[in-house]
Amino acid sequence: MADDTFASVIPLHHVPLKKRERKATARSGTKRQRKRKTKAAAEEMEYPSSASVLPSEFLIPPEFLPANDVDPEPPVTPPPAVTSHRNRETVAPARRHLASVLLSIAALALAAVGITINGWFARSLGSSDIAGWLFLAVGVAADLVALVMPSCAAGLWQSRHRATALVGWAVWLMTFVFAVTAGIGFASTNISDVTIARASRVTPAIAGAQAALNDAMAARDRECKSGVGKFCREREAAVVERRQLLDSAVASVGQSADAQSDAAIKLVTWLSHGLLRPTMEDFAMLRLVLLALLPQIGGILLLVGRHSALKSHH
Repeated sequence: MADDTFASVIPLHHVPLKKRERKATARSGTKRQRKRKTKAAAEEMEYPSSASVLPSEFLIPPEFLPANDVDPEPPVTPPPAVTSHRNRETVAPARRHLASVLLSIAALALAAVGITINGWFARSLGSSDIAGWLFLAVGVAADLVALVMPSCAAGLWQSRHRATALVGWAVWLMTFVFAVTAGIGFASTNISDVTIARASRVTPAIAGAQAALNDAMAARDRECKSGVGKFCREREAAVVERRQLLDSAVASVGQSADAQSDAAIKLVTWLSHGLLRPTMEDFAMLRLVLLALLPQIGGILLLVGRHSALKSHH
């Protein structure tokens, strides 16, 4: 029974003696370090440094200290400026190239229209089929020369073949005049045909005026059949009045047949506050000149587009 009691009192784990000594030594070392730090802090509080005790006038300014004692400030490099010069250099040729391409496309489109116009009008001048086809060939060839010659003549002039370039420009002038005359004929023929067709249409106003005139003429014939008298003269006056109404209705339809000229005249008069009052013939001539010239400037546009393309490549 005594053995059991003694066994229950004995601890299960015995710490070796060496470990106990190590722990005690470590604890004592830690306490010593803490005491040393506390003592050093107290000494610093009792005896401050000479820099803090001396007045400021006895201290050496930092600019008089040696270069090694003063820490130089690192140089501040400004960030590089962002410039879009390179982007502009790359974007400008691209835009110029696109403009030259669009200009060349417009020149070819106008040239195709001009060739068709000149060929159609030249063929209409022939009295027979053979003559018509011959005129067609002349018109197409002249328009092709007017299209290509400006670029060729400009290239010859730049390569210092001045005489050949002048001959080329003279040939271009002849073909250009021929093409313009053909364009004038084409435009005037078609515009006049359309205007006459529009002016000859019968509107309800014209139909009503014509019916009133017919009734007045029938009444006049009945009244004047037995002789000229008071009522016959009244019927004659009624016929004249109805005829004037019919003429005014036809004239109004004729004016509306060329609505573009009428609107342009009104616009110019309104913009100039009545100072300019062009007539229908004035605007008709201006329109005719523009319709004849525009299809023939394809060669000039092609020259400008080619020059712009060469400049963008350089």
